[in-house]
Amino acid sequence: MRRSERLTHPTLHPAADFSLRRVGAMVLRYWYLLRGSWPRILELAYWPTMQMILWGYINQFMASGSGGGSGWVAQGAGVLVSAVLLWDVLFRGQLGVSVSFLEEMWSRNLGHLFVSPLRPTEWVVSLMVMSLLRTLIGVLPAALLAIPFFGYSVFGLGLPLVAFFINLIVLGWSLGLLIVALILRYGMGAEGLAWIVVFMLAPVSAVYYPMSVLPGWLQAVSWALPSSHVFEGMRALLYEGAMRWDHLAWATGLNALYMALSVGVFLYGFHRARVRGALLQTGE
Repeated sequence: MRRSERLTHPTLHPAADFSLRRVGAMVLRYWYLLRGSWPRILELAYWPTMQMILWGYINQFMASGSGGGSGWVAQGAGVLVSAVLLWDVLFRGQLGVSVSFLEEMWSRNLGHLFVSPLRPTEWVVSLMVMSLLRTLIGVLPAALLAIPFFGYSVFGLGLPLVAFFINLIVLGWSLGLLIVALILRYGMGAEGLAWIVVFMLAPVSAVYYPMSVLPGWLQAVSWALPSSHVFEGMRALLYEGAMRWDHLAWATGLNALYMALSVGVFLYGFHRARVRGALLQTGE
């Protein structure tokens, strides 16, 4: 066997074991790409902030009773602001995985990465870490600006906010890995999925309204989504001041299932792409 094969074959070289150093190196690569481009950083913070301001004023209008719009919105201060910020955690979590992968595709760098000892699992972890960083950069400024703009702090949700955040970003990671697997299978013609898949789930994720308003057959779909349980739990916390542990348990269990499935699909798709030589020639 040639020396180059010994260096890259995972069973013949100890360096092929999971390495936090390689994960850290990939995170630094993506971080330098992000840090070196102020338009990218601006874009991360722009959309969450604009959405927060828009929905914050809608929340104020409805809560003030203008046009007969008092009622359930007035019962939970900042309910729409909380919903839009948490929704953006899901969206940014998914997009953070997908865009970091697409940057490798756009630069035709994927094949170069995997002639190194980098393992697919290490790459997945680095994509998730970078997704977390991108999400925090995007959502934190919007959450902080909601305080002077509307006198509302999403941090007032307390520790349940951490549980909501974790469940939504993990679902985003699962969706991101599925999108990556589809792009590896179908080429860059599937690139648009990175921007539309999350929004396909929005109507049944009960972001701005309870699951009970959906038709019966759609409620069954909604119950199968961790995001729906997170937003139901958020509204219960704001309206009733009570933490719905049943919704949290559902969200956590479903996320564990979907994450295991998405990682399996990604690793299978990556293996098939490597066998076909698609890592070097994936295109439209």
